[in-house]
Amino acid sequence: MDWIEAIGYLGTALTISASAMSTMIPLRIISLCASCAVITYGVLIGSMPVVLTEAIQIPFNAYRLWQMMRLVRDVETAADGTLSLEWLRPFGSQRPFGIGEVVFRKGEPAGEMYYVESGAFRIPEVGIEVRKGGIVGELGLLAPGNTRTASLICIEAGNALCISYSDVKQLYYQNPEFGFYFLKLTSERLFQSVSRETPPATLAAEGDLL
Repeated sequence: MDWIEAIGYLGTALTISASAMSTMIPLRIISLCASCAVITYGVLIGSMPVVLTEAIQIPFNAYRLWQMMRLVRDVETAADGTLSLEWLRPFGSQRPFGIGEVVFRKGEPAGEMYYVESGAFRIPEVGIEVRKGGIVGELGLLAPGNTRTASLICIEAGNALCISYSDVKQLYYQNPEFGFYFLKLTSERLFQSVSRETPPATLAAEGDLL
């Protein structure tokens, strides 16, 4: 086996290693290394289809790697300071709500959480209003049986981003570090809510978790 074949076998080994990985950041890094090795091999043996295939994959893997690293950085920053969940915006779908519309009721099965972009929503059980920048519904992800711990009613027409629990879980499976910081973030917000001694008030941009 000469050194050219060795490069080809290295690319194959890295490709197989990437396929066996379950976490996203290492997978993307190894995939990029594999593509570089295979491209080098393709150039040396004069196989342009091999070079073209790997060259097309590199931008996709690099972009996904950048996305995941940025997500982890944003979650880490939120957990250490602002407690903002705005980094979840790219993973949500916008939904409009009218006055009097019930978003969900206490005891119902929970499958998503909401990031308020405009309007106002009320949690009748505790008399709290949720306005722009507020997050509501993420406790259902952690609650036994994934049931709602309170109701949510729209009192001023507006929009909210709906972020499914399945998307949050997928992000966790792809990168366990994300799961650690998300748990830390929700725990700190929950402790803030429990320890708050002021009367029910409007939930500001960094409001309570419910």
